[in-house]
Amino acid sequence: MATSHPLRLGIKTSPQLTTYDEMLRVWQEADGIDLIEHAWVFDHFYPIGDTDHHGPCLEGWTVLTALAAQTRRLRVGVMVTGNTYRHPAVLAKIGATLDVISNGRLDFGIGAGWNEEESSAYGIPLYAPGERIARLGESCEVIRRLWTERTVTFEGKYYQLHDAYCEPKPVQKPHPPFVIGGSGERKTLRVTAKYADIWNFVGGSVDLLQHKLSVLKEHCAVVGRDFDAITISVQLAFDPANPAATLAQARQYIGAGATHVIFNLRPPYPQQVAQRLTETVLVPLQADAAKG
Repeated sequence: MATSHPLRLGIKTSPQLTTYDEMLRVWQEADGIDLIEHAWVFDHFYPIGDTDHHGPCLEGWTVLTALAAQTRRLRVGVMVTGNTYRHPAVLAKIGATLDVISNGRLDFGIGAGWNEEESSAYGIPLYAPGERIARLGESCEVIRRLWTERTVTFEGKYYQLHDAYCEPKPVQKPHPPFVIGGSGERKTLRVTAKYADIWNFVGGSVDLLQHKLSVLKEHCAVVGRDFDAITISVQLAFDPANPAATLAQARQYIGAGATHVIFNLRPPYPQQVAQRLTETVLVPLQADAAKG
């Protein structure tokens, strides 16, 4: 799928089963490599995936703020914030504060939320899927307005604000880019069409990505949004032992229309892992892009 968006390459270090110091080492290495444009953490309270869920896991927005303060160039974000974990007005304050601290480097990632184990353990309501997505839509509206309007009064079905302030505003104008994660065809992609600057494909085959893009394009037509205004993002695992496989996979997704590619780095992080990723994967991908 042809796209006018430039190729933008980044990394993700999920803050689980590792330490802040180890993550900081990788981020500061990446901050010195121009081909790495963005860096991400996740938003979970327990480790996820096929691992020990009782292991260490740092809180996403806290560690992201610390990493942003210790870097100078990387765009930074949470891929993606679970909307159910925080009231949108509180999240707007958190995001605006981080954008100020980072001098305008926040990419604001958000999704509907899904983790039943965490929600049950912490006593956080995890609503039915339809309600979670409706809440996501209201949250995007609330956050965008708090970032762009002097005061906000909002009477939604799920959230209500009365003469609410969010000062200081984010550095980025009109607001930090919204990155929405999720692939539900009927509702999530409609919210994406309305609010997202970047859409993150949650995972699956290249064929599935192409199908989801066709659905997203239909939703854009319905809400009156230019489909080409949305950048397409994917997450891929980087295997330092087999970078050729990572490169081949990335080329497939880029060929399908992805131009915002995030490479997940898994702990324990090898020394100079960001440099190895750059030499074996990022340099060839940029060479591809330069050829057109």
